[in-house]
Amino acid sequence: MSLLAAAASMLGIAPVLSPMGGLHAAELKVLAGGSMTGVLTELGPQFERASGHKLVIHFDTAPNLIKLATSGEPFDLGIVPIDVFKDGAARAKFGPPIEVARVGYGVAVRAGAPKPDVGTVDAFKKTLLDAKSITFLPASAAGAYILKVFERIGIDEAMKAKTKAQTAPGQIVPAVINGDAEIAVFVNNLLTAPGVEIVGPFPPELQQELVFPAAVATDTKEAAAAKAFIDYLTSPAAASAIRAKGMTPR
Repeated sequence: MSLLAAAASMLGIAPVLSPMGGLHAAELKVLAGGSMTGVLTELGPQFERASGHKLVIHFDTAPNLIKLATSGEPFDLGIVPIDVFKDGAARAKFGPPIEVARVGYGVAVRAGAPKPDVGTVDAFKKTLLDAKSITFLPASAAGAYILKVFERIGIDEAMKAKTKAQTAPGQIVPAVINGDAEIAVFVNNLLTAPGVEIVGPFPPELQQELVFPAAVATDTKEAAAAKAFIDYLTSPAAASAIRAKGMTPR
């Protein structure tokens, strides 16, 4: 068995996908949710080494991913927030979705700062109303849910004046570290970082998990390679890496 085939076997990837097995090496254009950055940055290169395929991953927010999926520009698969599949035009661009990972919501403060109470709905509400400023990414699937939570508990208007809106997931933690915002609210895996500490999850009554399914693009010419990547992401070998990045594998 070749070294490449052996690596593929260890990673749970069918050895027949190896270019050395007679198939060409594909370049896969992947649309991915920003919250999957940590997972795919680790697992993507492993898949490339084992399969011989190359991944070109574009990370973005749900609204932008919907625009990209429906733009007519070619892509091969998506690993995107479930909200993308709720858009009819975008959904038509994908085959059957398979869940890869999910993650809940939490609250974080700068490391060493006092940790407010978020254990109940009333405490969570008071903490946000007492905060001088909060930060998250409103223009995203996670942000859309957070805005619904604010509306549900009657603080949506008050939060507008306190919100330091970010334009990319990677800006949330730095905003808390450098003092631009007192509190961050977002999905837990993106709040698990040096310099900040998670105070706790959203109260059970307000908690919801953001699901990330994967699906092959309906118009792809690289369906076999795209499916192989999805198979790897849903394999036991990938599950431990997904869990280590603060998400729950399927």
